[in-house]
Amino acid sequence: MPARKDPDASVSVPCFYGAELRFKREAAGLTLEQLAEGSFRGISFLSQIERGERRMPMDLALHVDKRLETDGFFERRCEDAAKARQVGHAWFYADVPDMEKQAQTLEEWAPNVVPGILQTGAYFRGLIRWGDPELPPEEAEERIRARLARAELWKREDRPTYWGIVRESVIQSTPLPPEVMAEQVEHILDVIRSTRSILQVVPETIPWHPLNHGMAKIMTFADAPPMVYTEGDFTGQIVDFPAHVQQYRRRYDLLRAVALSPEASLALLEEAVRTYRDAAQQGD
Repeated sequence: MPARKDPDASVSVPCFYGAELRFKREAAGLTLEQLAEGSFRGISFLSQIERGERRMPMDLALHVDKRLETDGFFERRCEDAAKARQVGHAWFYADVPDMEKQAQTLEEWAPNVVPGILQTGAYFRGLIRWGDPELPPEEAEERIRARLARAELWKREDRPTYWGIVRESVIQSTPLPPEVMAEQVEHILDVIRSTRSILQVVPETIPWHPLNHGMAKIMTFADAPPMVYTEGDFTGQIVDFPAHVQQYRRRYDLLRAVALSPEASLALLEEAVRTYRDAAQQGD
């Protein structure tokens, strides 16, 4: 049996919150299963809160305070932990960056934009300018900082194993300036090669394929069940029901089969860099 992974309370407010929850639960002599009983929440969900990976919803905070007799501590601090996690991220995405850090494997399907942890600041700034032009500049810069902070994951020796799939139009069809896209595609190539990760491209000659209608991020963990994150314009969802996760797993595997090989995909990216560099020089 692997050694228990204790949360580091110094990492963040959510980690402090989770460490305190584990301390109070164990002091009360309760197992995760006993504490979760009657809460309408699963054991794995509660375990992820203790590790600082998920935010605690208010209904669970109320339940925990009642079971542990903590005089409203978790209810009072619930909103603080949620705010700390959300800085620079949409409310529905707030849990995902910490999950990425804890994951053993990350597999992404990105049909519309470059995956977030592969984006440059200039690329993301362009996405904001085109997709949310009314966003105040200071909030836009906060989002850019939060987005780039996720990329610190690539510097870790214990980083997750990464496999990404993107649609060809993500690389080839964009309103961003050629120099921005040249830098972005070069960055993808550098990250994929330096980390021995895998990237595949679904060519435009295959218009219909599995997972045709939206992005998906599949995450597996050493001590928790796998999860999937999906997202739309104004909402996101963490999928952890095993049967649904398995469906995403199967569709992702089928998507791999219709994509270009990793070697052909990187060759396509190299050609895109040359094309964007030439276009940038002609525009000077």
